[in-house]
Amino acid sequence: MAHSIQRKLRIEPAGSWQGLPLTELWRYRELLYFFVWRDIKVRYKQTVLGAMWAIIQPVTTTLLFTVFFGRLGGLSKQVSGSYPLFVYVGLSLWTFYSNALSLAANSLVGSSHLISKVYFPRLLIPIAAIFSGLVDFAIAFAFLLVLMPVYHVAPAPQILLLPLFVLGTIVVAAAAGTLFSALIVSYRDFRYVITFVIQIWLFATPVLYTLDIIPAKWRLLYGLNPMVGMIVGFRNSVLGGPLPGDLIALAFTGAAVLLVLALRYFTIVERRFADVI
Repeated sequence: MAHSIQRKLRIEPAGSWQGLPLTELWRYRELLYFFVWRDIKVRYKQTVLGAMWAIIQPVTTTLLFTVFFGRLGGLSKQVSGSYPLFVYVGLSLWTFYSNALSLAANSLVGSSHLISKVYFPRLLIPIAAIFSGLVDFAIAFAFLLVLMPVYHVAPAPQILLLPLFVLGTIVVAAAAGTLFSALIVSYRDFRYVITFVIQIWLFATPVLYTLDIIPAKWRLLYGLNPMVGMIVGFRNSVLGGPLPGDLIALAFTGAAVLLVLALRYFTIVERRFADVI
């Protein structure tokens, strides 16, 4: 009597660092599109103003910062040109980054019902949270294009480099968001830490002030924050001005290193997500 051979396929995440599973991510690309679309629909569902919040948030913050930091704090004296426009340009990219980081950091816990039941690359969840924020950024940037002629500012030639700094910001958000998402699964109090980190990170980044107020001897150390190069490069690409090559190179190097470290930690702890989430 012939015995039938039964084979069982066991699917589980890698237990050690094996590099970024690009093949697997590509195989599940349709699921990524679904996650992105789901996050966008949830964000605008049952809202009165809808996409207008993408403009209201940076505009309101710009007005507050202009009054308290620009006029009362005297930071507007350091800026040649319109201080509100200077702040809004920086805030448009920073708002995208901070929202993407916050959404990505809490994305795994928010999708616990999926993680505990079905297998798919867990990395798709924080990545989808980041890409869904690009819609708000596009709306805020479109409003920036309206503000520029109002303030009599013509686009600078280096505006062609603008997508490079948006891409760099996505990398930084993916690195920090992936790292914090894995930490929050194991240590839930990191949900409160991320809010504090984003607030401190804002003031450690030249969103409200110019790079000139940082002493030259401390500038490279200050540039270890990868968002320094991204914000300065993005703003100068829009408004014109020299692009600090050393800080930009340091920003992209720091973003790449942070991404590698975040992915390494993520792949190590990923196998425990379904048990502890």
